[in-house]
Amino acid sequence: RRLNRRPPVTLLDVFQEHVRRRPRWPLLLFQDEVYTYEEVERRSNRAARAFSRRLELRPGQTVAVFLPNEPTYVWTWLALAKLGCPMACLNCNARGRALRHALGAAGATLLLASPGE
Repeated sequence: RRLNRRPPVTLLDVFQEHVRRRPRWPLLLFQDEVYTYEEVERRSNRAARAFSRRLELRPGQTVAVFLPNEPTYVWTWLALAKLGCPMACLNCNARGRALRHALGAAGATLLLASPGE
C-alpha cells in the first residue's frame, strides 16, 4: 500500500515517523556507542544545514559519498535526502580505475569523503 501512495512514502518519511513516535529508542549500535532516533535526527539536521550553507547544495544535485561503514554514513545519507540531493554511494574499498569509473558514472557534482579516504 505504501508504494502505491502519491507521493510515495520514502525511507526518510519512515525514519521521521519513527523519530516522532520513538525518539529515544535505539537506532544504531556502533562499537560501544548507541545512537537513538532523536540523536540521529539532530545530527542529520546539523549535517543538512552545513551542506546547504557551506557547500551550497541544492535539490537535485547529485553527491558522491565515499565514506567508511560507520554512523556518519547514516546521517550523511539522511541529510542529503532532506535536501533532496540524490546520493551516489561509492565503495570505500574502490581504488584506481574502478573508483574513477564509479565517479564518472555517478555524474556527481560533489564528492564527500572522510579525511582518511
